[in-house]
Amino acid sequence: MNIIITPRATEKAYGQSARNIYVFNVPLTANKQQIADAVAAEYNVTVKNVATAVQSGKAVRFSRGKNRYPGTTNRKDTKKAYVTLAEGSSIQVFEQPEAAAEEKK
Repeated sequence: MNIIITPRATEKAYGQSARNIYVFNVPLTANKQQIADAVAAEYNVTVKNVATAVQSGKAVRFSRGKNRYPGTTNRKDTKKAYVTLAEGSSIQVFEQPEAAAEEKK
């Protein structure tokens, strides 16, 4: 089973990448072994550890017009995978090429 993983582009995820931990959005049905296999296949790295966290969807208020049918609903749940890579492995997700970094200065 092929699963689609996407890196999370947040400040916290960027800070974790300095410690060789990368954060990905994954499907709710994916298990740790499937996540490890997908990361290893897509980025050609060695996965050391995978930790997952399911974030519950927030409650959101809605209304269909003024004072008509008010109610609440929930956003979708999301699952995050914290993937620790083996020593010497890295993923070029947040790193910029040296030439592009120098041009911005």
